[in-house]
Amino acid sequence: MSPAEERGALTPQPSLYEYALRLHRAEPDGRLPKGGYPLPDPPQRRGSLGWTEAQAAVVEALAPLLTDPDTVRAGDEVHHRLHELGVRDRHIHAAVAELPLEDEATARALGRRLARMGTSTPAVSVGLGLLARLGEPEDVPHLKILGLLRGFTRPAIQALTALDAPTAALVWLGNHVEGRALRHLVDALAARDDQTARTWLLEVSLEPRAVGSSTARRIAEAVRLADILREDPVDTRVLTQAGRLLSRMTSLRDYQAEILAYPQAVTAYDALVARASQLPPTLDHYATLLSLALDLHSGPSFLLAWRPGQREALLDTLESVLSTPAWSAVPAGEPTDPAERRRANWIRRAARQPFSARARSTRLRVEVAVRDPADPDIVETRLLIDGRPLVPEAFGRGPANSPEYLLDSGRLRAAAEPREVQLAEAYCTEGCCGALYVTVCREGEHVVWRDWRRPATPPSRQPPPELPEYRFNVADYDAEIARAENDRSWAWPARSTARLMAAGLRDRPDLLTRWDAQLGWVGTDFTDPDATVPSFTYWPGLAAGQKDKDGPWLQFIWTLPEDGTLPDARAAAALRRLASVDPKTYAEVRGGSREYAEALGFPWPERGCR
Repeated sequence: MSPAEERGALTPQPSLYEYALRLHRAEPDGRLPKGGYPLPDPPQRRGSLGWTEAQAAVVEALAPLLTDPDTVRAGDEVHHRLHELGVRDRHIHAAVAELPLEDEATARALGRRLARMGTSTPAVSVGLGLLARLGEPEDVPHLKILGLLRGFTRPAIQALTALDAPTAALVWLGNHVEGRALRHLVDALAARDDQTARTWLLEVSLEPRAVGSSTARRIAEAVRLADILREDPVDTRVLTQAGRLLSRMTSLRDYQAEILAYPQAVTAYDALVARASQLPPTLDHYATLLSLALDLHSGPSFLLAWRPGQREALLDTLESVLSTPAWSAVPAGEPTDPAERRRANWIRRAARQPFSARARSTRLRVEVAVRDPADPDIVETRLLIDGRPLVPEAFGRGPANSPEYLLDSGRLRAAAEPREVQLAEAYCTEGCCGALYVTVCREGEHVVWRDWRRPATPPSRQPPPELPEYRFNVADYDAEIARAENDRSWAWPARSTARLMAAGLRDRPDLLTRWDAQLGWVGTDFTDPDATVPSFTYWPGLAAGQKDKDGPWLQFIWTLPEDGTLPDARAAAALRRLASVDPKTYAEVRGGSREYAEALGFPWPERGCR
């Protein structure tokens, strides 16, 4: 088929690929636009079919065309049929992922024609979906250009990932990252200036606020980090940055552990740990290596495709390095800087956790995991069954719940009466992406975990393994839960104070209700973990049993900064103050509304509520 025949079969307007290519060629030095280019015409949003009906309609419309050897005719028919259906692009992406492909060569040719010559977003969406399943290296340049158009970035990246992960990562970074330093990296990679990209990797500060877990993975893929780590020699600054990127990928703040989506994770881990002894023994390096060890031991990294004994060997190497006199001395001092002191204290608490815990062989093991204070995250209760971390394998949408929720409350204790327990919640909230539940009950000589509940997996994702009924020896189970409930070795002073205050307020709710207040939560400040923070809601009439649920209310936050007092004494003093002085006189308004604040006689914070 000649180019003239192809052009004649479609409308005379330029294809969306040509439109994007023209815009990109106008960029100086081949730079990628932040946020992508707008589509020449906004996608149509008509159509009233539901999700299932729309997918079925798309499959029915497209399936007969995938075996038509005349791709010109088939391409025109795709345009026509999708225009008549009026379905949304997301319905098309999902439907194409499920289409039967009896003749892959013909379907691939159709996908290429639609991607390169298509003039409508539905037609190009079909092309991208087919190339995500059938694409070959020759499709990479076209997919990269289409990924610069808003609306096509995600499907283009999906198609690129299997063909050329560094290019997929570059398109992702170009669309998402902000800030001069990160844009400088994108420009260097787009210009294929590997030396500048490597210099950037050596010198840039990977601050958690700028580089989240998704960004960390894409940087590692774009710069080919695993290949760099296999070189000889490797600059120790590269080792430092590699450790930070890998550690950042283990975070669950982006809903999933990006380390599991990084194809070169095992290679990168292997190469980095093999050279760990080359790093100077500093507080930052110790914290990074310990973070990696904790995740290899009981976090998502446990689930990577390790060879038999490979993960255990990496932990042995890290233990050997961190146990040497030079490294053991690192956290022994008392830094004057508060952030460094907090980090040194964390190292002292967690230093043995990934190594000594391996000696325990009970079927169920419960461990509280606290991340490096320099990269704060949720404190989670890791549940290991036969040594494997349950939540990232069975759920994967957020971390396990906190020890205050699962352990302090006694929720994991087994009783004759079955009890459903939420083990984890999606990072975005249960209402958005669900939660993981199990029913815990005691049956004779066993404790049983059964009747699992978790959200359904979208068709485009690999479903997690089926969850069986787990049976535990009752004596072993009770002993492990009691041990975990009484283990305070992971907690820092402010967190211990918060737990003691919460327990006191559970025992004596009148300490707040007398002031028309209801407890919200007690925890530590995310940005200042040394501060204990109780939250409560003021409901006028609560003490008299006349709370108006539709009336005005305000949320208050009471911040107790670190003062060197032991947690027991600090919590007791705070509870005594609540008993004698109305907390609304010293806590700050942080929620509700300006209207409610004025109605109740409280100033609304000028800086707004956080």
